Amino acid sequence: MIEKAFIKRASKGYYMWLMFLLALIGMGLYFYIMQLSQGLTVTGLNRDVTWGLYIAQFTFLVGVAASAVMVVLPYYLHNVKEFGKITVIGEFLAIASVIMCLLFIIVDMGMPQRIFNMILYPTLHSPMFWDMIVLNGYLLINIVVGWTVLESEYKRISPPKWVKYLAIASIPFAVAIHTVTAFLYAGIPGREFWLSASLAPKFLVGAFATGPALLILICFVLKKLTGFDAGKEAIKKLSIIVTYAFSITIFMLLMDLFTAFYSQVPSKMYSLTYLYFGLDGYNFLVPFMWVFVALSVLALVLLLNPKTRSNDTMLMIACASVFVAMFIEKGLAFVPAGLVINPFGGVTEYIPTMPEIAISIGIWAIGLFVVSILYKIVVTVKEEQV
Repeated sequence: MIEKAFIKRASKGYYMWLMFLLALIGMGLYFYIMQLSQGLTVTGLNRDVTWGLYIAQFTFLVGVAASAVMVVLPYYLHNVKEFGKITVIGEFLAIASVIMCLLFIIVDMGMPQRIFNMILYPTLHSPMFWDMIVLNGYLLINIVVGWTVLESEYKRISPPKWVKYLAIASIPFAVAIHTVTAFLYAGIPGREFWLSASLAPKFLVGAFATGPALLILICFVLKKLTGFDAGKEAIKKLSIIVTYAFSITIFMLLMDLFTAFYSQVPSKMYSLTYLYFGLDGYNFLVPFMWVFVALSVLALVLLLNPKTRSNDTMLMIACASVFVAMFIEKGLAFVPAGLVINPFGGVTEYIPTMPEIAISIGIWAIGLFVVSILYKIVVTVKEEQV
């Protein structure tokens, strides 16, 4: 079915979009070759801040990848028929997201051949080993399930029975990819900002807000550009999921603020002070965090009001606000906040460099290219079934 992505009747805008993404990929590749030749010195990383933009983007995208479970679980376990049209949309989004996750890990390693050490010399007590297992397992499951279901629809036959059981198996994998990622942080005792038993639940609930919000936006974009209609009921149910998940996410973030400042735990106070007000003259992330606050308030106001939530324009604004807010919180702030303040209370600020940003843009372009191809196939197949 791959030929469906390159049909002659595709619009010029579609091919221009793909060419634009290829240009961004080329730019990212150029800077990655520079990084390979010069080493990670081209990044803003240093002795104290050993994880930066790459791992932050990885952490954020793991949450986006886990979003597929929010349509797979209701559809396959609870027979929610409204999600029938968008289940494959969620699975294909998960495929692109996991691919980006793996690429961000590779570029962060400096010498990519080191990744084979986890395969050749597995360390079973290492969260990184299990992260590799669950990420690749989740990717494989979504490829097999999504492609098989779409191919069955293309051939106008029912999917094989085993597809349902494999889709159900993706549910614990979706939970595991974010849980194990949280363990990577929570298992480091010297970084108290991350040292929390609630980190994995906070990651998961944030993912269940971010992913469905993006799915809603994708459904609106597909309807505008291709006429693909996910259905009002599916959008309504997804919007309710986003509302509850994002409300709980903000509640848990507020609990972190209370724990740090009411109990006067210095290490946690320093990290949060650095994020929202700056510390010792270092304040790179402060403007981003106040944008996060503003977007979070806007999203909650729009989502908690049933009238604005049922309005398509307001819902798109709310979902975009959720996505950008969580991108700032997870994709920019979370990782540096745990490293900028070292165990001795010193501050070593981290600011991403141009090569880091360009490589990150290139990886995002790869993800967008993959998902554009996959969605083009989906739309074309569904059009032919009419």
